[in-house]
Amino acid sequence: MSYSLHHSAERDLTDAFRFYKAEAGRGVAGRFLTEFERVVKIFEEFPNIGTPTNDERRIYPLTGFPYSIIYRSVDTGIRILVVRHQSRDPAFGDDRS
Repeated sequence: MSYSLHHSAERDLTDAFRFYKAEAGRGVAGRFLTEFERVVKIFEEFPNIGTPTNDERRIYPLTGFPYSIIYRSVDTGIRILVVRHQSRDPAFGDDRS
């Protein structure tokens, strides 16, 4: 099973990486990406692991970082829709499919 990133989720991920790199250094930014990749591998093996939300979406938190990934299963694998900071408006990214 594979995954794809919504173009806005890619921007979410890049923004978070840049924030960590600027504020905490390259090492923390790298750990953020490593955690993201670890969670995506879990999705590929266990696509229903996240907590169901709405519109067949699921949400799953990153460990050690205040971010969650919102995704859904599609015919080709997993579609990551949002990489959202946990203090953002819960509706952030609801328009992505």
